[in-house]
Amino acid sequence: MLAVTETINVMKLLSSSFEQEGMLISEHDLGPAFFDLSTGLAGEIFQKFANYNQKLAIVVADLSNYSQRIQELALEHSNHSHIRFVSSEEAGREWLKQ
Repeated sequence: MLAVTETINVMKLLSSSFEQEGMLISEHDLGPAFFDLSTGLAGEIFQKFANYNQKLAIVVADLSNYSQRIQELALEHSNHSHIRFVSSEEAGREWLKQ
């Protein structure tokens, strides 16, 4: 998995997804900037994956550890064709294979 920071090259993350069935990334790799929606990092990543028709599974074991807005964002993406928040790596890998 690639670590995501405020200075991540989002295109590098995206290009890695083409080599696999999509991208599986954990909440720990994403870092606090991703979960602070005011940074725009989450939106930038989501937009790139959707634009390039690539899947992104984000493993978050317990969404209640995050803000209400992050929880709402996860709910909004529960049926999204490109972006999903999942509770385990296994669930993420299963969704990516579909």
